[in-house]
Amino acid sequence: MSSFLHQRPIQNPFSNSYPVSPRSSSTSQRPISIFSPTGLIILLSLMVILGVFVPWSGMPVATFSNSKKASSSLAKWRDYTLAEAASFVAKNGTLIVCAVSQPYFPFLNNWLISITRQKHQEKVLVIAEDYATLYKVNEKWPGHAVLVPPAIDSQTAHKFGSQGFFNFTSRRPQHLLKILELGYNVMYNDVDMVWLRDPFPYLEGNHDVYFTDDMAAVKALNHSHDLPPPGKKGRTYICSCMIFLRPKDGAKLVMKKWIEELQAQPWSKAKKANDQPAFNWALNKTAGLVDLYLLPQAAFPTGGLYFKNQTWVQQTKGMHVIIHNNYIIGFEKKIKRFQDYGLWLVDDHALDSPLGRL
Repeated sequence: MSSFLHQRPIQNPFSNSYPVSPRSSSTSQRPISIFSPTGLIILLSLMVILGVFVPWSGMPVATFSNSKKASSSLAKWRDYTLAEAASFVAKNGTLIVCAVSQPYFPFLNNWLISITRQKHQEKVLVIAEDYATLYKVNEKWPGHAVLVPPAIDSQTAHKFGSQGFFNFTSRRPQHLLKILELGYNVMYNDVDMVWLRDPFPYLEGNHDVYFTDDMAAVKALNHSHDLPPPGKKGRTYICSCMIFLRPKDGAKLVMKKWIEELQAQPWSKAKKANDQPAFNWALNKTAGLVDLYLLPQAAFPTGGLYFKNQTWVQQTKGMHVIIHNNYIIGFEKKIKRFQDYGLWLVDDHALDSPLGRL
């Protein structure tokens, strides 16, 4: 811009020094016709002024306006509270919640596609564990993501067994307790799950806490719904990745105890803990005080059973509701296994997700 403007100064078309037709002074006093050489020069000069200066003077204003609008949008989501998000998303007093950092986007979308097929996507609230996730989800699906500070390091949170993974998963009971205290029913899922059928009809009765067994041993189809007996480590092996809670004192007690157990068993290099043992200790220590309900194994199998016992899968065909891709470590390995079993939906059905193609 600067080099162009300094090539030649533009004369003021209305100054006395501007050249006029080489005629007598009496002729110069006559009105100037727009079709005369002088009129055409004046018109051309005006066009140059308008064409050069007006666009350049307008650009910074437009850029500033767009920048201000984007900044305002980001600030809106930074200030978006869990209470506001829950109120916006909940349907019939119920939320479906996951906690996600940016590396999990492909699994989030896969999970959402499966939920959309069961027509429950509008209940989903994504608890973003980093700002990139918060902004991306709300850009695509406004209001369906919230971040509860502080944000974590998303680059370490996905490595199973790491301190980052522990910090990521150990926030789970805190999020769930806050939702219960707001008065909502809440279903929590890890996003390495796929819904094959609607799980809500299986939430029978009015129990406090519903959960699934993470043991791969086959149970009878009519197995008990009580908390199973402790295993070799003195505790049960319940999965902390699929939980349904009602906003009752019993469920709140379990969440508080889970938080206490996590604080008592922090991560260390020697003992690379995750949140699941603490959840089991919380269940075991509150069992006599809380109304607990074990969901049917045939409907909610662990990955160690569904992906490794094809005889059982055939025997229970048509009964499966939510499949959990656990008992395997690594993003690529999980994706490959989902693909092998026809459960990786993102490649062909991304547009079925509320987030579209990421």
